[in-house]
Amino acid sequence: QVQLVESGGGLVQAGGSLRLSCAASGLTFSSYVMAWFRQAPGKEREFVAVTTYIGSNSLYSGSVKGRFTISRDNAKNTVYLQMNSLKPEDTAVYHCAAGLIYSVTERSYDHWGQGTQVTVAS
Repeated sequence: QVQLVESGGGLVQAGGSLRLSCAASGLTFSSYVMAWFRQAPGKEREFVAVTTYIGSNSLYSGSVKGRFTISRDNAKNTVYLQMNSLKPEDTAVYHCAAGLIYSVTERSYDHWGQGTQVTVAS
């Protein structure tokens, strides 16, 4: 059974930083592309970042590029999202996702975590 468990969310002041983690089990982690998506209240879930199987390439949404960094540790079956210079508009539930295709679209991902709440106060 595949499980993705996010952690590291919380309440932070604007301009602050958080590091999210997503621990995976039940799958061959290095065979999966890993991504982060987020969903703000009243909005659809949106793509944040994706990294390839060994982390050699990454892609970011325009709203987070330059502030967020996705990375992975295949020895620990974990993907991370370092979030700097946080803004109130970054407030959302952040989900990690695992898929076989390097993609920015939700339907490309087979497995999802439950999410972790990030709240940025102004």
